[in-house]
Amino acid sequence: MAAIAHTNNAAASGIAGRLMAAIQHMQENRARRAVYRQTVRELNALTNRDLADLGINRAMIGRLAHEAAWGAK
Repeated sequence: MAAIAHTNNAAASGIAGRLMAAIQHMQENRARRAVYRQTVRELNALTNRDLADLGINRAMIGRLAHEAAWGAK
């Protein structure tokens, strides 16, 4: 009987651990999406001349924002 109770407690902590990991993963993804959106918003606010001074064209904004949020591939 004690072995069954111990197994149930281990299963519960395993489920809780997986749930906490899933919540943490969702929070990290939410923060990364916020970085992506902020980067896109700031780069889109620049003029074409400002972007050219930085060596960026408008077609690159999405990729650069993705790299800022999730890193380079």
